[in-house]
Amino acid sequence: MASYLIAESGSTKTDWCLLRPRTKPVYFKTQGINPFLQSREDIAAMLQAELPWDAKKHVPDSIAYYGAGASSAEKQSIVAAALKAHFGVAKVKVHSDLLAAAQALCGDKKGIVCILGTGSSSGYYNGKKISEQKPSLGYLAGDEGSGNYMGRRILQYYAYGTFDAELKTGFEMRYGNDINAIISKLYSDPFPNRYLASFAPMLVDMRGHYMAENIIEDCINDFFHNIILKYRQSWNLPLFFTGSIAHAFRDVIANLCNQYELELGKVEKSPMEGLVAFYKKQL
Repeated sequence: MASYLIAESGSTKTDWCLLRPRTKPVYFKTQGINPFLQSREDIAAMLQAELPWDAKKHVPDSIAYYGAGASSAEKQSIVAAALKAHFGVAKVKVHSDLLAAAQALCGDKKGIVCILGTGSSSGYYNGKKISEQKPSLGYLAGDEGSGNYMGRRILQYYAYGTFDAELKTGFEMRYGNDINAIISKLYSDPFPNRYLASFAPMLVDMRGHYMAENIIEDCINDFFHNIILKYRQSWNLPLFFTGSIAHAFRDVIANLCNQYELELGKVEKSPMEGLVAFYKKQL
């Protein structure tokens, strides 16, 4: 009977699950992996530091990895090489994080699959594969509705003096009042997308404040307007969402679906449990 090491990775964190017959799943967590921002060597160093592996004790038959930035063959090969070397497993399949969301949330049903986490992405799932996907422009030019997209708006509102006294104080209590230091960190941080997304939890804490609510709705509406409505299938198929931002603001997503007369399917914080169920059927 086959055993699997399943990985579901965003830009901020990776959830791991070792799935073997007749034993309970074993879960791990590490930092996120993104081959657009990390080399094979960077990924290998992170794994060695955060997930030491006893190859004699834990030897899965194969690794099923799903991750952000892993939609092209070139980027998939970077991740696969690092995983093969670290875990000593020859059979490694690398997929996009969208396929993880689709398999976990849709199963064999059709739908529009959306990820709103540190970054954002979407695709049309035909019940077997992602058959249509809008290009992702990443944290520099896209990622509408994501944590880093909201973080950018928060930083702008603070720096430009748009926040009222309550939100200004709330920002400074969390992140300090040295805007030059914040900007310096933003442009020197090896993961600026993560750093921008680190401002987004402020919106969770400040729910109910009109300006926080406006930022949340405006950012997620940008995702609907620029991305979701461009899928012709969105008018007759349900939308499925996963990711920390989607889960935190699922009420806003539901309201926007009502406004646009779209059907909302599941909203899950993580697709991992759905992936585990998907692979348990293959044990």
